[in-house]
Amino acid sequence: MYNVLLVDDEELDLEGMRRFIPWPELGMEVKGSVNNALSACELLEKQHIDILVSDVNMPYMSGLELAKIAIERKPNIRIIFVSGYQEFSYVQQALSLKAYSYVLKPMEDSELVASLMKVKRDLDEENKHREVEEAYKQLIPIARNDLLLRLFEGEAANLAEFGDKLQVSRDMEQLKWPVRVAVIELENRSSSNSGADLLETSRLFIRQLHDSIGMRGWRIPYCRLNAKRIALLLEEERLEETLEGLLQEAKARLDVTVTTGLGSPASRLERLSNSYKQAIEAVEGKMFFGKGITIKFEEVQAKPEMFDARELDARMAALLQAMKDYNLVLLHDELENLFKSITGFRSKFTVHNLSSYIIWKLDHYLTANQEDLFELLGIEIRNLDILMQFDTIGDIRSWLIHRLYEISERLNEKANTKESKFIRSVLHTMRERMGENITLKDIAQQFSFSPSYLGFLIKEKSGQSFNELLVQMRMERAVELLKQPGIKIYEVSDRVGYRYLPYFSRQFKEKFGMTPMEYRKSIQ
Repeated sequence: MYNVLLVDDEELDLEGMRRFIPWPELGMEVKGSVNNALSACELLEKQHIDILVSDVNMPYMSGLELAKIAIERKPNIRIIFVSGYQEFSYVQQALSLKAYSYVLKPMEDSELVASLMKVKRDLDEENKHREVEEAYKQLIPIARNDLLLRLFEGEAANLAEFGDKLQVSRDMEQLKWPVRVAVIELENRSSSNSGADLLETSRLFIRQLHDSIGMRGWRIPYCRLNAKRIALLLEEERLEETLEGLLQEAKARLDVTVTTGLGSPASRLERLSNSYKQAIEAVEGKMFFGKGITIKFEEVQAKPEMFDARELDARMAALLQAMKDYNLVLLHDELENLFKSITGFRSKFTVHNLSSYIIWKLDHYLTANQEDLFELLGIEIRNLDILMQFDTIGDIRSWLIHRLYEISERLNEKANTKESKFIRSVLHTMRERMGENITLKDIAQQFSFSPSYLGFLIKEKSGQSFNELLVQMRMERAVELLKQPGIKIYEVSDRVGYRYLPYFSRQFKEKFGMTPMEYRKSIQ
């Protein structure tokens, strides 16, 4: 539906055009009908008008002057003049303003309808042309993506077959060889990593990438491989500078972890496929090197090593013994030794096999000792699938060590009292030393543990972190001391480990909703 504005200072002519022209049948709607050009200007400002039908000779402002203003505001507006003046000068000026028609009064409705139909055909053609152009623009990125994918996969070795319409062809021709294929893998840091989340992250990242490339005037062909991965072609000559420039701003603006794999340099088009395969292998090397870094293919190539199955069995036996003895430090070290024995293979398959082997031996050992692995862990067997979903060897190792700690702790609890002797000793020491400026590191050193192991155990046993537990102990002791009127508040603060009285008062109020002074008054 096209919008029409009618302008004529003769009310009868204006009303006749509005009422007797079959506007809906023409696919048009009259958005306004006014009797002067000034009012028409106001409507042009407020409404989207496609067609202006105007008288030529009007008071204050002529139709020709109105047409000039309309064209300035909307160059593609169509204008039909209606006038009783037949002087050539008016016709000449109307033609200079690219008027579609000049209809003379008195006029037949059919004459104006014919002019309007001509305008409609032209607008329809223009809209169709615009839609085709828009569709073409939308297809170009798809075609560019497809071309690069075919090049990377070795299916297209000749750019000429695609013609010179695709921007990627010109970008490729301007590259300074050799080049490397870079595969960027994205991962949301704070989301659930669902498919929708990753698609949105990928879309935002590509937009940021496109803006960075355009801002610097670089020619860098790129394409999206899937929801997580984007591939680029980077010149070897300024590889690190280019990669840092592209990723720096995206990392800063998006809550995303970016791991990049780089294939080896390719000196000609036919070698791109090989560089691409190497880049894929490199980015998958995050299993061993970790996430959020750039990994070159040269760094991930497997180094053939001899593997002794008997040594694997011996290390596994030592790990099980450490778990049985509740020796968590040795337990950690033995698990580290197991993974070190296979890291040189640079194989995800080998890592997953080792993980399955550890679970299998653990289950075997526990079954022989009348224990159930899944009952001890409180999980179902299908939850072990998580081992196949971890991205890095560090994630797998961390998951396993925490499960082994948990099993060792529960076995120890069963073998001793309900509350383990070890945890009791730790809690007793914390209470004894709460008046000091103690840290988790201090307590860990006293028990010959690393801070991280001890922190994990405290959290597992008490449900609180070391600091949370220490604050709770201090506050409980402070309450006991405040009940003794002979002890001043600053002495209470000092005895429970706070050298700065305002800080003690603030923490006390956060815990109990009142200051130490207010608490003492309330109990009196």
